[in-house]
Amino acid sequence: MNDAVQAYVDAISAEHRPLFDRVHRLILEAKPEAEVLISYQMPTYKVGPCRFYLAVWKHGVSFYGWGEGRDGGFAAHHPELTSHRGTIKLSPGAAAAITDDELRDLARAALTE
Repeated sequence: MNDAVQAYVDAISAEHRPLFDRVHRLILEAKPEAEVLISYQMPTYKVGPCRFYLAVWKHGVSFYGWGEGRDGGFAAHHPELTSHRGTIKLSPGAAAAITDDELRDLARAALTE
């Protein structure tokens, strides 16, 4: 993890750190070749031309960068977590009901051409 990413992670509140750590781990399990860098002031996972962004907010974490049809079925299974702007907002409570496999599938699909 580069210094900029580490600084972002170190600044995450204790309230949201477990969720971020879980999602970060699952993204890297799904795409271990992903480069992790900071882009648009948030951790960004890069595989070839694909980018998948993960940011911490007051509600929990949000995902950006997954294109239509590149979400592994996540949006269809959890429409209440998606917005028309291509954002997935995941609170700790909602995350408790989502399996690791679903999150891995989301990351895998988002980071595959």
